[in-house]
Amino acid sequence: MSILPILIHPDPRLKKRCAPVENISSEIGQLAENMLETMYDAPGVGLAAPQVGILKRLFVMDCVKEDDADPRPIVLINPEIVSTSAEMSTYEEGCLSIPEHYGEVTRPARVVMRWTGLDGKPQEEEFDGLWATCAQHELDHLDGKLFIDHLGAIKRSMITRKMVKLKRERARG
Repeated sequence: MSILPILIHPDPRLKKRCAPVENISSEIGQLAENMLETMYDAPGVGLAAPQVGILKRLFVMDCVKEDDADPRPIVLINPEIVSTSAEMSTYEEGCLSIPEHYGEVTRPARVVMRWTGLDGKPQEEEFDGLWATCAQHELDHLDGKLFIDHLGAIKRSMITRKMVKLKRERARG
């Protein structure tokens, strides 16, 4: 396994709609393992393939936060939302592609998602709380949308300017 470089906003690849995964190959399995390792190392609770430069409909997540609880990594291939609750919830979201910046985003409190697992079998599960927020946030990535796209224009442009500056500083070393 290896840790992959995470793209930082603004990067045009983060704004593209991803193509479906056509074939669940050993390469997709290896990508998922590497993405999980990268996500845990960051540390984060979710990571979408476009964040590591792969424009495929795949994301990983594990929202177990308690130190004494067993991790629950999930790999979602070609995920889709089947239904959402009318009830909404607001979380302060962050993103590994927008480090150290956060914003309150309101989304459905519960979602039912359907996806294909690494074993090629269809999966379906209802997520709530942080799991529901994370699943929707990562699915947005697959559609070329970032959490800052849910914020007001002024806050979005302020964060984008700070990310441009961060990328310049990192490029200089």
